[in-house]
Amino acid sequence: MKRLQKYIIANLSLLFFTIFLPLFSIASVIFLIKLATYTSIIQLTIWEMTKLYFFILPEILFYTLPVTFFVAATLSVFKLSTDNEIVVLFALGIHPSFIVKTLIKPALILCVLLIFDFFILFPHATVLSSNFVSYKTSEAKFNLSASEFGHSFGNWLLYVGKNNANGTYGDIFLFNKNKKEEILIGAKNAQIINNGGILRLKLSQGEGYSYSKEKFSQINFETMFINDTLTTDLTIYRTPIEYWLSSDRKESKKQMFITDTLLSIFPLISLFLIAGISIVHIRQQQGKVYLYMFLSLALYYSAVIGLQNLLSFYTIPVVTISWMALAYIVYKKNVLSRF
Repeated sequence: MKRLQKYIIANLSLLFFTIFLPLFSIASVIFLIKLATYTSIIQLTIWEMTKLYFFILPEILFYTLPVTFFVAATLSVFKLSTDNEIVVLFALGIHPSFIVKTLIKPALILCVLLIFDFFILFPHATVLSSNFVSYKTSEAKFNLSASEFGHSFGNWLLYVGKNNANGTYGDIFLFNKNKKEEILIGAKNAQIINNGGILRLKLSQGEGYSYSKEKFSQINFETMFINDTLTTDLTIYRTPIEYWLSSDRKESKKQMFITDTLLSIFPLISLFLIAGISIVHIRQQQGKVYLYMFLSLALYYSAVIGLQNLLSFYTIPVVTISWMALAYIVYKKNVLSRF
């Protein structure tokens, strides 16, 4: 029995990686194209693009692994049927449930990995990615360049005369106007200071003028910091439970939790369905396994997404119990009644 189990698992493993690698590559390309859209807003180096890719890696794995297992397990058992090995096994007195029991262990391991992925890794990676993009977006607001046009710097209008070779700026003018007062500042040099996600402007060797209806004042300075800073809106994150229970994007996270939970247990609750559509007598039954796989995936994903607004968190037990019942009915009708 152990040799037979190893043989089935070996076939499953081979098909699993054969299917997983193309799906993973396609998903990676799609997400990389999505990441490339960030370059229209922020400047990203190759290393920064790589970091963002690693941040979305848990999401890519989560949405490819359940589908990969379902397809690989179905095709591996179907291959046993087309090679007439299933008939031989049943002729030797092996019950069809042996196939299901053999697939329980890899399905259970995958479910645990998926739960760990979405419950722990996914919040951490999502927060890191969100903070990184927010940080780069704020930094992009300080991406100054010398031109005939000005820049917006908080409440200030900023003009840059020239870009210096060392990354600083020369011939800087700032103007701020409110109802009571107008302020004009000129400086020979300026530098962007990044301090813990807070970006501000350091001015050197300049003059400042302030005038209103009542008074006019002028100062000279060696160094001045513009404290009307643009701060990076960072998400505070400590534990996965705190992430899932926080009120930030509560509705979105609720839908994500329901969807990810049901996708995590999909391999385990689909074992009877896998056996039901893949165990066939090839001479008596026409194998429509590819059609059944597509319909099964479409039906499950439709139920997961479609029932959320109606049943909320009750979607998890309703879909789980209904799917297991449907899977066993198919298994009983197609397999137990014939073998």
